[in-house]
Amino acid sequence: MTRRSDRERLGSNRLAHVVLTIGSLVMMFPFLWQLKMAFSSQAEIQAIPPDLLPKGLEWSNFSEVFQRLPFLSQFWVSVAVTLGRTVGQLLLCSLAGYAFARMSFRFKAVMLALILSILMVPSQVYLIPQYQIVQRLGWLDSIQGIIAPGIFSAFGTFLMMQFFKTIPVELEEAARLDGCNPWQTFWKVVLPVAKPGLTSLAIITVLTSWADLLWPLVVTSSPEEMPLAVGLATLSGYEGSISPGVMMAAALMAMAPILILFVVLQRRVVEGIAFSGLK
Repeated sequence: MTRRSDRERLGSNRLAHVVLTIGSLVMMFPFLWQLKMAFSSQAEIQAIPPDLLPKGLEWSNFSEVFQRLPFLSQFWVSVAVTLGRTVGQLLLCSLAGYAFARMSFRFKAVMLALILSILMVPSQVYLIPQYQIVQRLGWLDSIQGIIAPGIFSAFGTFLMMQFFKTIPVELEEAARLDGCNPWQTFWKVVLPVAKPGLTSLAIITVLTSWADLLWPLVVTSSPEEMPLAVGLATLSGYEGSISPGVMMAAALMAMAPILILFVVLQRRVVEGIAFSGLK
């Protein structure tokens, strides 16, 4: 009976590994095909049947990207926007989350309900009001105009509020007995304990900010002030024909920083996304 159960368990494990391997290959295929096209010539891309591997490395696809786009300028814009939004969300969302989790004040429930109601409203609904505000501030076609709407989020506030509720109240009570004021309690006691929640929020903000397209597309017009996501979108409408290999090369270079970051911080990325409950 024991041998039979061991055989069944071994068979089920093998089946699970086969299914997971097939699923992994299916999920990796678009990226591998993108990699193949980025290093293929136009003739190889249009060949029927297509070749699984390029016959040679077509580096001219990558050099043509720099000719058609101010790639380095857009890269640094993406870096600045991502860092600005991430720092803003870590600071503002942690402050708001702590206030809703631990402090008592008038209309607390109403304010929390209003903030959480933002999660139920599509971002396109308040696109025009945001544009009007940024226009009146004189921030159109600028980095601060891209960053401003993304330095706070209802999701980040809710995420940090839920994490702060899991921290024992005794830590804050001990800090108060030692003479800490509310700000010192938050900054020196609670915030260091909240590193897992902050890490989760930072990872999610970096991923969404780097790939954000709609708002930067609306608020910017100069190629030098556009982030990479918008640059790639405008590249497809470039005057004259453009090779799919050039498009894939540009997309590969745009996703390379996030891919490297994922490889280096793979464990934290997986833990952060699992903690936040995102799929």
